[in-house]
Amino acid sequence: MESKESLDLEVIDVDTMLWHAGDFGRYQVMLMFLFSIINAFSAFHYFGQTFISVVPDHECKLLKGENSSVVITTQCSKTFYELNETSEEPCTSWDYTNSYGYVSLVQQLNWVCAEDWKPALGQSVFFIGSVIGSLAFGILADHIGRLHVLVIANLLALFGNLSTLLSSNVILFAVSRFVAGCATDSNFVMMYIIVMEYIRPSMRTFGLNLCIGVFYCVSCVAVPWVAVLLGNWKWFLLVISLPHITVLSFYFLVPESAQWLISKGKTEKAIVCFQRIANINNRTLNPRVIEGLRNYASKHIKKADHESLWGLLKTPKLRRKTCILIFKSMVMTLGYDAISRNVDGFGYSPFVIFSLTSATILPACAFILAVQDRIGRKALASGALLISGLFMSSAGLILATVSVPNSAVTASLAVIARLSINVAYNSGAQYAVELIPTVVRGQGVSAIHVTGYAATFFSPQILYLGNIWRPFPEVILGFLLTLGAIACLFLPETLNRTLPVTLQDGEDFGEDEGIFEFACCQKNVSESMQTLSPEQYREKYVVNSS
Repeated sequence: MESKESLDLEVIDVDTMLWHAGDFGRYQVMLMFLFSIINAFSAFHYFGQTFISVVPDHECKLLKGENSSVVITTQCSKTFYELNETSEEPCTSWDYTNSYGYVSLVQQLNWVCAEDWKPALGQSVFFIGSVIGSLAFGILADHIGRLHVLVIANLLALFGNLSTLLSSNVILFAVSRFVAGCATDSNFVMMYIIVMEYIRPSMRTFGLNLCIGVFYCVSCVAVPWVAVLLGNWKWFLLVISLPHITVLSFYFLVPESAQWLISKGKTEKAIVCFQRIANINNRTLNPRVIEGLRNYASKHIKKADHESLWGLLKTPKLRRKTCILIFKSMVMTLGYDAISRNVDGFGYSPFVIFSLTSATILPACAFILAVQDRIGRKALASGALLISGLFMSSAGLILATVSVPNSAVTASLAVIARLSINVAYNSGAQYAVELIPTVVRGQGVSAIHVTGYAATFFSPQILYLGNIWRPFPEVILGFLLTLGAIACLFLPETLNRTLPVTLQDGEDFGEDEGIFEFACCQKNVSESMQTLSPEQYREKYVVNSS
């Protein structure tokens, strides 16, 4: 009888093809290294915006001839006390107290007091640019590919930052920050999508969160101290911007998404990508395997040039999943921003507080590494949001009922809430990428990110409510986070599942799953072909039984 290995292949899908080329070899290690670099670039680009416009302590400067014994100065005015009258004048110059000697744009251009709206405008315009850019680049990614958008976004970040260096007035500053903002998120998430598609699912959580947890965390902690080391906002912005030019080399190192290529009818280009991966991983692709991928593409994949973001809303089940993902993203991003924003009330330098809060990224990612592939995406997302909501609500309850709350207790509750929202936020991106079908993945993931960013418009307003009733922010955030946890229960599990490619795949994905079904509670979890051992692969998928 002819052996199983000698039998002809019927079809080989992308999952199986990746195993043949090597799904966690030297090529994947290289991709993770490049993704780590992108993490560093993204952290410095996003949070660099904060430190170029940091506002130092300042006070009115006494001009030559003004007697300090009869003049009282504040941040924005001088009061003159004479024999029979008192007069007040606005400041025209200031004495600044720099944190660690760092000179920001605000100090250099004297954008304080009556002109303090100018750096705030730059922050707002940067944020608006990130919303518009994420949506535009997401649509573009599904037309020209993830790799092209990754490179374009990083070059746009470079251009926007360099133009900021030449800004001498608020109009040029706002336009430059808008351009830089357009690159935000797309300069990171496109690489995230590519790396995720080329790593074995059983190693995906480890690989992605190792890069984020270590390199993004370390970069965030380092951002303020790089600024301090360079001493001036222009040198700081220049140094963190120039490395973006190196992303041009990714054209020679990073493959285009094979799923995207096949969905666009470019199967031969996908085969070239797999052959390149196989060569670096010291593997050889059997011609029968390559032909099997061609058969799969011709039988199961339609050219999807006509597919658009609206396809996610055409069918009822996929529409429900998409709406839940959007709501989850809004709740997570709003909670993440609001919980992390308050760095000015601790009596320490914002440089120190920023580094300390950024350090929570690493333990959050370590926790994701430890549990996500054991309990599943749904349980982790729902549980993390629920814990964060409960601890925020508990902090609000203490503030509402205890006249003099113990600061150590409330601070501990806030720290746990922050760690939990970090877990939800950092794992949420992978969950969304896995649920959105390949043919609209770029558009879909970007739209979900955009709605999350848009929700943060409400973050300052929620925090401001604390001036009316101190526990308001904690109560509102706790309620919203709990709603987000409940919404996650209605999403299907993606652990050990073959990811949806077409819109119909997305409609059918997890259709028989109950809301309280979790991967950790199932005895027989459906296995993705990528997670099986070589023997199981060959037995179940590579050859036909005789």
